[in-house]
Amino acid sequence: MVSQKGRWLGAGFLNDHSKIRVRLLSRNTNDRFDEAFWRRRLRYAIDYRKTVMGPDFGCCRLIFGEADHFPGLTADLFGDILVTEVLSLGMEVRKDLLYPLLRELLAEDGIQLRAIYERSDSPLREKEGLPQHTGFYPLPGLATDLDGQLILTENGIDYEVDYIHGQKTGFFLDQKYNRRAAAALAPGRRVLDCCTHTGAFALNCAKAGAAHVTAVDISQEAVALTRRNAARNGLADKVDVVQANVFDLLTDLAKEKGHPYDFIILDPPAFTKSGATVKNAFRGYKEINLKAMKLLPRGGYLATCSCSHFMTPTLFRQMLWEAAADAAVSLRQIEERRQAPDHPILWGVPETEYLKFYLFQIV
Repeated sequence: MVSQKGRWLGAGFLNDHSKIRVRLLSRNTNDRFDEAFWRRRLRYAIDYRKTVMGPDFGCCRLIFGEADHFPGLTADLFGDILVTEVLSLGMEVRKDLLYPLLRELLAEDGIQLRAIYERSDSPLREKEGLPQHTGFYPLPGLATDLDGQLILTENGIDYEVDYIHGQKTGFFLDQKYNRRAAAALAPGRRVLDCCTHTGAFALNCAKAGAAHVTAVDISQEAVALTRRNAARNGLADKVDVVQANVFDLLTDLAKEKGHPYDFIILDPPAFTKSGATVKNAFRGYKEINLKAMKLLPRGGYLATCSCSHFMTPTLFRQMLWEAAADAAVSLRQIEERRQAPDHPILWGVPETEYLKFYLFQIV
């Protein structure tokens, strides 16, 4: 690509069918996009994870799209299983080169892959002119007949993961260290974990010494999974799991006398996946945070987050200000956090800064 004045801008994937006409790969005029280039680029991504994740490298996001200069490619490593998602035509065309290279490079680091599973089932593929697709990637020596079930260990807690039928690639790795931060506040507290999914925040808090934890999700599958995970970790007696709409539950709890919880965790799904619905999402986030702030006693704690990049950090802070004002409380900030470093934020690409996470005391 060159500017109208002939200045070199960079090289990228061209797709006339996509609304994203060009996906930038490199600004280096000397790059040649051969096997050596891709091997080098993959090695950069792997070595970065080895550095920033340390002992957690074996369970991390290995490739994070544009943040690693692989536009449209996601790859999550769960021990010896690699789960991928391809959302761009350019990466779809090159996956037959990239997957064997990933296998080879991981083997150099002592990780022998058992299988590669593709979760390319997002409707976004249709905007690239690609059909949705799932299935094991056939490489000689790799399994193609597994049931998709595995046990993952994060922060010392074991989880059942279904990388075939579970949400996204089967487990949300981006909150790994935010769970630790929340758990540090949990000892002796009565915790309400809203939108628990696999029970991750709840189990971290229970293991850290919470007096009791209630985990809530609207999905019966999530409720059943959280109960199994609690039992697997010997925490069933400390964790109640409830199937409920979180908005309704918080409303009902507010009608009760007293303050049943002194620590509430809000980890809802993205309320918006496009710029057109940001206003509605703002109202949704404000409602759930307002209810939680009203329910908590003075001195109680709130963990709250948004995983939508359309809900920008500025908008999220504005929402929290308004919710606190309407709840007639003040927020004492303990921490402001983002996603784990295996999901790096690339400055200049705002979509990579998507997770906002705050810890507050209500005063």
